[in-house]
Amino acid sequence: MSSKAAEPWIRRSANPKLDRVMVTPEGVSLNVTVAAAGARAGALALDIIIILGLIVLVTIGGMLLFWGFGLASADSLENASGPVQLLAVLWLISVFLFRNAYFLYFELGDRAATWGKRAVGIRVAARNGGRLTAEAVIARNIVRDIELFLPLVFLTSGEASGSLTDMTAWAGFLWVLMFLLFPLFNKDRLRGGDVIAGTWVIENVKKDLGDIVAPAAASSDEAAPTAQYQFSDEDLSVYGEYELQTLENVLRSGQDDALERVAASICQKIGWEPGSGDERIFLEAYYTALRARLERSMRFGRRRKDKFSTEHQAGTGGDPRLP
Repeated sequence: MSSKAAEPWIRRSANPKLDRVMVTPEGVSLNVTVAAAGARAGALALDIIIILGLIVLVTIGGMLLFWGFGLASADSLENASGPVQLLAVLWLISVFLFRNAYFLYFELGDRAATWGKRAVGIRVAARNGGRLTAEAVIARNIVRDIELFLPLVFLTSGEASGSLTDMTAWAGFLWVLMFLLFPLFNKDRLRGGDVIAGTWVIENVKKDLGDIVAPAAASSDEAAPTAQYQFSDEDLSVYGEYELQTLENVLRSGQDDALERVAASICQKIGWEPGSGDERIFLEAYYTALRARLERSMRFGRRRKDKFSTEHQAGTGGDPRLP
């Protein structure tokens, strides 16, 4: 069996204190970089601005509908209490959806990131290296309401009604400030919702498949032995980009037990009889073939994120998964 020395772990961020090695449930180590507190604050600010912009648009739309109803109605607007109440209910529902469904929709999506997070290059991921579940996303966003939105709504409504006292205002301010500063006091920059949901926010390092090159697979000296393995399209269709990058990490690690375990797992998945002693050559051949297939699909605008998702057009939905 070929055994190569593992390459050193390469820092990917300007702040080495934020670099982490995350072990997936399959026992594979992945290099990730925790998002800085400033990046998270910037993403939240952008998301709030986007949400407020959407609310303003809905408000203007509601006012135009009300105005149009008044012009079309022969009765006085004083008798239009029913439509006015309906528009008010629809406006409240829209505000609720923008405040909550906005985060849920995007973080449960293919990129696991809202528009604000995408703009600063970060995303949500499960801390255990597994799949980002709906339960985790819902939990972290419910806690965000308690941390930020509900106190702000309470303070704003109290100020508008004139019932807000100085003590209540200071209590609400300190409550929000405490949770906003919470990520600064833990090494993984977790907020309260992340602690409860088992998530964290990491840098979203974008890679083309051409940038994914395992050390031995890229060597022309060893290209010939891998030619003995020929894989059908059905053999290669069981995995996606996530598994390709995981296989890259296994090949880079050079650990014999990891090579044997992953080779046996792939053979079982595609219905092959596992061999013995040539696990690295087998994995390099499968890696090269899988990468070529995924690249061909990408040229036609189709991507498959992982083995749980189906091949879809770039930009459309898919199961959320750590990149």
